[in-house]
Amino acid sequence: MDKVKRAYGDDLSITWRSFSLEQNAHNLKEGSESDWKVWDQDDPSQGRSLLAQIAAEAAKRQGDDAHAAFHLALLVARHGGEGRLALNDEEAILEVAANVGLDAGRMREDMKDPELRRIIGEDHEAAISEGIFGTPTYIFDNGNMAYLKAFIPEDEDAVAAFEHYIAIASHRNYFGEIKRPQPPWPKGVLD
Repeated sequence: MDKVKRAYGDDLSITWRSFSLEQNAHNLKEGSESDWKVWDQDDPSQGRSLLAQIAAEAAKRQGDDAHAAFHLALLVARHGGEGRLALNDEEAILEVAANVGLDAGRMREDMKDPELRRIIGEDHEAAISEGIFGTPTYIFDNGNMAYLKAFIPEDEDAVAAFEHYIAIASHRNYFGEIKRPQPPWPKGVLD
């Protein structure tokens, strides 16, 4: 999405919302809804990713550009490169923030605000009420929604891949599911 956003500039608006895979997994494991909510836990570092979600909400308070830079850097630190950043390690998360120019001290203080947890909970509950089950799920201006499991395309193919996805997911709501047989998928993608 970062590559696509850079290509589209102001012609593409992205609103990132929280969705807790941990909360969703807990409900599935329990077999039904329960009173347990990940965003209500006393110590956010005990969850798998609550601390990172709180940090992302705190980054929004430093502006859209700050949030975008932090969000991308956090994803790269988690999924790219040599290591996998633990999404419940406050110091590592704050280091990512500082490395992209955010005020890490301000972020540390903002992360203590319970309002951020309320936002995370509201985002998650709103997603569940719409039938969302995973991430990333895209919600388009026309109201269509689609979850996408994909590998990151090569730089030269990022925009075209996005546009093909939009053509199917946003404008053709009669396509309910596309799934590649596994294995061999992703044969050839990671070679």
